[in-house]
Amino acid sequence: MARIAVLGAGVMGTALTYPLADNGHEVHLIGTHLDEELIAACRTTGAHPGLNSVLPPNVRCFPIGELDEALDGIDVIALGVNSRGVHWAGQILAPHLRPGQPVIMVTKGLAADADGALCILPDLLSTKLPPSLRGTVPIAAIGGPSIAAELAARRPTCVVFTCSDTVVLDYLAGLFVTDYYQIWTSTDMIGVEVCVALKNLYALGVGLVPGLLEKANEDQRVPGATMHNFAAALFAQGLVETARLVQLLGGSIESVFSLPGAGDLYVTCQGGRNSRMGRLLGLGLTPAAAAGQLAGETIEGVDAVKVIAPAIEQLIRRGVLEPDAFPLLRQIYGVAVEGRPFEASFDRFFQPATMAVRSAAGVTSSPASHVKQALQ
Repeated sequence: MARIAVLGAGVMGTALTYPLADNGHEVHLIGTHLDEELIAACRTTGAHPGLNSVLPPNVRCFPIGELDEALDGIDVIALGVNSRGVHWAGQILAPHLRPGQPVIMVTKGLAADADGALCILPDLLSTKLPPSLRGTVPIAAIGGPSIAAELAARRPTCVVFTCSDTVVLDYLAGLFVTDYYQIWTSTDMIGVEVCVALKNLYALGVGLVPGLLEKANEDQRVPGATMHNFAAALFAQGLVETARLVQLLGGSIESVFSLPGAGDLYVTCQGGRNSRMGRLLGLGLTPAAAAGQLAGETIEGVDAVKVIAPAIEQLIRRGVLEPDAFPLLRQIYGVAVEGRPFEASFDRFFQPATMAVRSAAGVTSSPASHVKQALQ
C-alpha cells in the first residue's frame, strides 16, 4: 500500500482518487485555496458536489491550510490544478518534495516563455523546483479520454501515462491500474502533452458548429439536418494541426492518432465547458459575454489558444512556419479572443504537412531545434 496525495479538488483530481482508493492505497485529497467549499462539502457529506459520487472511505480530505499534515509521509503526488496554477503548485510543493518522489500531472496546457517559445507543463513545473531537486524528482503526466464523472462511476477508461523514466512509469501505472482504469505507458512526453493541451482548443472549435447552426436558424428550416459533416471536418483539421505542432516540438506523431490525441479530442467534443464556450461564440456572443455565462468555470481551450497562437505568429514572422500551417487555430483565436466571426478557410485545410515547416536559415537539425533557434 502507498500513501498518495492529490493536490487539486476539482472533478478530475478527485476522480483520480477512486482507482487509487480501490487499490487499497491511503489517499489524501488536498484542496487549493480555490477549493475551500469543495473540501468542506466533501468532509460534510462524503461526496464531491461535481461528481455525484460518494468518495471511497480511504480518501481523506484536507484544505490547503493543512498541507503539512496532508503531505507527511506521502510517496507520490498527483497534481490536479488547472494550467494557471502550475507556478503556484511548484512553489508550495517544493519544500515538501524529496529526490526520487514522483509527481504525476493531470493538468492540461502549454506554457510560453518571454520569447514565445512553447514548453510542456511538466517542464514548467520542473523550473519551479529548487536546483537541488531538478532532475531528481520524476515528473510524469496523464493523457487520454477521461471524463471525470465516468471515472468516478468506475466506467471503463483508457489513458496513457507518460514519463522519460520507464521504471517510474511502471511503478505509477501499477499504483493506478484497475479493471476499469486501463493504462498504457509512453516515453513521448512532448507528443502526449501537446495533444492534451490542444484538445480543449480544438473542441472549442468543433463546438462552434451547433452555435452557428442555431444562429442561422438552419436547425429549424431543415429539421434533422445538423452540421455533423462540418464538425467532423473541423475535428479532422484539428488533428492535422495537432500533428503539426507535435512534430514541430519534437514529439511522436503516434500520440496524435492514439488515446492522447484522437481519443481525448473525441471525448472532449462530446460536451463540457469548452464545447459550451464554442457554441456560445458560434451564436455570436462576444468572448466576454460567453465567458460570463460560464462564470466560475475554467475554459482551458481559451487559456491554451491565448498562449499558443501568439507563439505560432512569432514562428510565422520568423519564417519557421508557412502562414497557412495552422489556419483553424488562428481562426479560433480570432473568435475566442478577438471576437471575430468564424469563417472556415476550407482552401487552407488539409494541406501537406511537408509544406508547413520551413527550414530556418542555417538550421538543419530537428524541428524542435528550428523553433528554439528561430526564437533566439
